[in-house]
Amino acid sequence: MSRHESRFDLRFGGAKAVAAALAVLMLGGCDAQVLFPAGDVAKQQAHILAVTTGLMLLIIIPVMIATVVFAWKYRESNREATYRPDWDHSTLLELGIWSAPLLIIIAVGAITWISTHTLDPYRPLERIAPGKPVPAGVRPLEVDVVALDWKWLFIYPEQGIATVNELALPVNREVRFRLTASSVMNSFYVPSLVGQVYAMPGMETKLHAVLNRTGNFDGFSANYSGSGFSGMRFRTLGLDEAGFDAWVAKRRTGKLLDRAAYLALEKPSENVRPGFWSAVDPDLFRRVTERCVRAGEPCMSELMRKDMDHPATIHGEAAGKPMPDMPGMKMDGPPGASAAPADPHASHSHS
Repeated sequence: MSRHESRFDLRFGGAKAVAAALAVLMLGGCDAQVLFPAGDVAKQQAHILAVTTGLMLLIIIPVMIATVVFAWKYRESNREATYRPDWDHSTLLELGIWSAPLLIIIAVGAITWISTHTLDPYRPLERIAPGKPVPAGVRPLEVDVVALDWKWLFIYPEQGIATVNELALPVNREVRFRLTASSVMNSFYVPSLVGQVYAMPGMETKLHAVLNRTGNFDGFSANYSGSGFSGMRFRTLGLDEAGFDAWVAKRRTGKLLDRAAYLALEKPSENVRPGFWSAVDPDLFRRVTERCVRAGEPCMSELMRKDMDHPATIHGEAAGKPMPDMPGMKMDGPPGASAAPADPHASHSHS
C-alpha cells in the first residue's frame, strides 16, 4: 500500500468516526417512548407525527435533490448547459412550485383538524386499543394531579390514597385526569401515555388516556418552572388489575393528607423521593384548585357567587364598599388601585 493510499484510508476512517459520533449526538435527544409508546392515545399521536412528517418529506426531499442537480448541471465548467440570461418565467414550473405545497398543506390541515377533535384531551375515550371499544359499565380511573414546586401530587379519590412522584395505572382501563397547579404553570407529560397538557393555578384541566402494556415509564414537567425543574420527574407504573390492587394496598401507610399536611408539602423542595398517604381530605383538590386551602381564605366560587349577587362589586363600588380581596392578593389604597401580593410565595414566579 502506498503512502498516499494509507493517508486516504486514515482520512476516510476518521471521517466515518466523525459521522458516527455526530449521528449518536443527533439521536441522543430522541426518545423511543415518543415513537413507540405504550398507550393507545400516544400511539395515535405518534401515527399523526409519522404521517405529517412523511407528507412534508414529499416536498423536502425533491427540493434537496433538485438543489444538488441544478448546482451540478449549471456549474460554470459545464459548457453544455443551456444559458438563458433573459429567462424569468415558466408556467409549468410555477404550477409545480405552488400546487404541490398547497396540496400538502390541505392534507396536513385536514389531518390536524380531524385529530384535534378525535384526540381532544377533554373528550372521553371511545376505545382502549385498536378494535377494542371502552368496555360498557367500566368506570374510568379518576386521578387528581397537582403540580407543586417541584414535585407532582397524585390523588386517587376512589382508592382514598395519595402519592408524590409515583403514578400507578392499571392497563387497558381508561384514566381520567383532573389537573391543577399550586403556584406556577407546569406541563404534565408522560410520553408513553399521552401528549402533554398544562396544569395551571386557579384552573382545572382534564385529560383522558389509557396504558396498554405493563412497565415503568418516565413522567416529567415539559414546562420550565424554576430551579427545581430538572428534578420534577415521576415514575409511571403500568400494572395489571391484580398488580394495581396490590400497589394500592401497599401504599396504605396510615398517614393522612389533610389541609395542614398539604401546606407543608406545598413548600418548594427539589429532587423529592416518592411519598404516600393512605387517607386524603376529600375536599382537598377542590380547595387547591380554588386557592383556598389556608384557613380563612375565600374560595373562588364563593367570590364569584358574591359578584353574581352584587354585580357592582366587579367595579369595586358595592354600596360604597371596596371590592373583596382575591385569594393571594391584597388591595392597598382606594378602589381601582393596583393589587399587591399578600403572600410573596403566592405570586412567586420561578421563570
